[in-house]
Amino acid sequence: MAGCSIELFCFKEKNLIIITEINVEMMQTTGLVIAGLAGGSGKSVVSVGLTAALARQGKRVVPFKKGPDYIDAGWLKLAAGANCYNLDPYLMDEEVMRRSFLTHATGADRVIVEGNRGLYDGVNPQGGYSTAELALSLNMPVLLVVNCTKTTRTVAAMVLGCQKLDERVDIRGVVLNQIGTERHRLIVTQAVETYTGLPVLGAVPRMKRDIFPMRHLGVTPHQEYEGSMAAMDYLAATMTEHLDVPRIEGIMAAIPVLSPIPKKLTQEPTGLRIGVLMDSSFQFYYAENLEALERLGAELIMINALTASALPVLDGLYIGGGFPETNARQLAANISFRQSVKQAAEAGLPIYAECGGLIYLGESIVMDNQEYPLTGIFPIRFGMAQKPQAHGYSVFEVAGANPFYRQGTEVKGHEFRYSTILDWQGRPEELVLQMTRGQGFMAGRDGLTMNNVLALYTHVHAYGTPQWAAGFMARCRDRQERR
Repeated sequence: MAGCSIELFCFKEKNLIIITEINVEMMQTTGLVIAGLAGGSGKSVVSVGLTAALARQGKRVVPFKKGPDYIDAGWLKLAAGANCYNLDPYLMDEEVMRRSFLTHATGADRVIVEGNRGLYDGVNPQGGYSTAELALSLNMPVLLVVNCTKTTRTVAAMVLGCQKLDERVDIRGVVLNQIGTERHRLIVTQAVETYTGLPVLGAVPRMKRDIFPMRHLGVTPHQEYEGSMAAMDYLAATMTEHLDVPRIEGIMAAIPVLSPIPKKLTQEPTGLRIGVLMDSSFQFYYAENLEALERLGAELIMINALTASALPVLDGLYIGGGFPETNARQLAANISFRQSVKQAAEAGLPIYAECGGLIYLGESIVMDNQEYPLTGIFPIRFGMAQKPQAHGYSVFEVAGANPFYRQGTEVKGHEFRYSTILDWQGRPEELVLQMTRGQGFMAGRDGLTMNNVLALYTHVHAYGTPQWAAGFMARCRDRQERR
């Protein structure tokens, strides 16, 4: 196997240190990108199902999800039994994204990258930041999933259009979804293979059961779905029966990975205990964010806000997004825990809260004419709307003093919320983050502060915003030393 040598660098205390020289070879790790013609094409069903089928064969599968997505990533993680990582060409530099891909793919047998939206859908007419652009960046082939509902030969035209629109994109096979009958399958298969020259590598029939139930924010997270493991078993069996899995593995491309695997570049444990609220209310965490804290020496303490009686002894607390609204009754009922979070904030515990975490730090949330008390750290009453109040990529500039970010820093992130602000007596200029793209909390601003607390609607990714983990851990370390 051909290989080459590279030098691996590590920054420590601003001094550049060459750690080691390692060999990069073309290993047996192979993978592909699974894309669709549009949202709802079935690429999530195929991606999760294929991942589960390969994992049940004893293969080590590392899944990736394109874009700012927590829910699909959670299902992929469940299917693989391993972390799913996000690849986002908008939030992170291309070289950083590629390095993340190669590093996390190291040691895998198979790599599955699930795209988002349609293959060529991006933020502009040129398809910027699209799944096709990601496939080109990673030098990965594409398996195209097509929803065949109420159509036959036209499927071939759509696939042919995807081939011709950008011939650099390496589409190697097609999976048909929502097939009604055997005759339907035969006609579509013959049309696609005749006019495009691409092999049809599977035909998924219309399913009688809804594998991924939908609700107000899309697919139900697996953490809140009682039948999640049964769904995995069903999907794995369905994909094994209706996909030609060996042929799909045959069209996968070899991925250059680090060999031997370098020792994990992690600081020595610092003794910093960082709490992470992790339950069915708070579940939106990038694996990369948690790993970034660990690389800086944090010991992560997972805490269930629904059942824990109080916070343990901590040096910092990270509250991600999620669905506090669907668990509002249980969160409100856990009075002792809510009080312990408020007391910790008042005592100066560093707390970083995103979206659902921001809501939890408010006074209450009102739903169906019922008001549920929350921690009361910020005097805000939240409500819920029927339509999204913010959705998409965002950018903010740090305009005011806060515990974690230097003023003047520009940060890319994303928003997705249905919550509304029913009552807040503060003024927009008190918010420390100026939105240059996106909605934020109010009047084009985001970021509420109190002591060592920063709460915001914007989600950030550690690879796109390395200042996040560094700033958070620095304040936690300062708190530890003072204590």
